[in-house]
Amino acid sequence: MPTPRVLLHAFSTFKLGGPQARFVQLANAFGPQYRHIVVAMDNCFDAGARLGPQVNWQPLALAVKKGGTLANRGAFRQVLQAQLPHLLLSYNWGAIEWAAANWPQVVPQVHVEDGFGPEEATQQLPRRVWMRRALLGWPGVPVVVASRQLERIATQVWKLPASQVQFIPNGVAIDPAYMEKRRLAPTNKGILTIGTVAGLRPEKNIARLIKAFAAVRATQPARLIVVGGGPELAVLQQLASSLGVAADVEFAGYLPDPISRLIEFDLFALSSDTEQLPIAMLEAMACGIPVVATRVGDVAQIIPEVAQAGLAEPTDGAFASALQGAIQHRALWPQWSHAGQQRANEFYSLVVMQRHWQQAFDI
Repeated sequence: MPTPRVLLHAFSTFKLGGPQARFVQLANAFGPQYRHIVVAMDNCFDAGARLGPQVNWQPLALAVKKGGTLANRGAFRQVLQAQLPHLLLSYNWGAIEWAAANWPQVVPQVHVEDGFGPEEATQQLPRRVWMRRALLGWPGVPVVVASRQLERIATQVWKLPASQVQFIPNGVAIDPAYMEKRRLAPTNKGILTIGTVAGLRPEKNIARLIKAFAAVRATQPARLIVVGGGPELAVLQQLASSLGVAADVEFAGYLPDPISRLIEFDLFALSSDTEQLPIAMLEAMACGIPVVATRVGDVAQIIPEVAQAGLAEPTDGAFASALQGAIQHRALWPQWSHAGQQRANEFYSLVVMQRHWQQAFDI
């Protein structure tokens, strides 16, 4: 067999989130075609548990200094010079130091942007804009973005040339066994199951969902399943308790295979303050699950026209109203589900995503 290309992936963390979930999808699909070196600024490699035995990968722990954007430039540059991967891939602002470490260029690089934390949910921070422009623009680093909104920001705010920016939409594929399991599962029409899959971080605003769920629970039997772990767990548990719905809210925690619980949902809810092209929502659509979501990132462009009533502005009141309205019009859910499944399969398939990313990996 030919020697595999070596890719060094630099993340802020390798805990499971959108960028990490996509990497896992791609690495599992490509198998031994590439050798992956993974670095994480927090030296957490939990997402590696989802990588199959066919994946040739190596977690590389580093002594990371906390400080300014250039605090680790010298040490990271030494890593690049020692490893000499065929390609460096840096992911989001949390790994922008690797772009600094690779200037002047040691190895070819692709920078990937998936979205922003709560500090940039509503507006770009000037210092970060200038840093991105300086570290990515002048050297001409190819930038892959996960949404059309990010494409606009990269070209219009960061002032990167359009030729330097490539939009690659996230893609999903659902194992047919899960679809069959969902089809055969007994349904309890008396209890509505609302669910979400998200990291328990401020920008995901699961508190907004719990508040909206409490209003639903006051009018009918219902349960809420929250799949995902994170630093806000205790606060969210306390909120559910204070609203009197703790017994009806299940915090399932981090799961290596969240689709195993996703297929239980009657309705998928996304309550984030900021998103771009959320994988979990695409997976829900591909499973034929209707969606209620905040109008953030590319979400409004993803949701089919027939299901636009499930969209809300990212405020607590608007989201609660959209959730209540969707439930009151439950007779429309089969139309929402069918259209959403078609949209996911046609435009956001894993096969299409793999083809585009293979081109990026082979630069």
